[in-house]
Amino acid sequence: MQTVFAVALLASVASVPAFVPSSSIRAPTHLSERINNKIDLESPKVATMETLPAGGKKVYCRCWKSATFPLCNGAHVKHNEEVGDNVGPLIVSVEK
Repeated sequence: MQTVFAVALLASVASVPAFVPSSSIRAPTHLSERINNKIDLESPKVATMETLPAGGKKVYCRCWKSATFPLCNGAHVKHNEEVGDNVGPLIVSVEK
């Protein structure tokens, strides 16, 4: 039996650390502040749907920097070191 997972990668902030003043949080206002600067730019929304078999596992990129997008290639490690971020992948697995 196969299970279908729809993974929509959204360009939104999932959580904000408590120590960040709300006055410093703002929505992107121009293209240089885009999160996605290289993946399927002509599309109105980047979304991925995959079918995983029982026991299957996929690791998805959430930093938008992976050369194997939508799959993670570890590019977030360099990004985190450069800017002090803590982003990591989304790991989806299906029980057997």
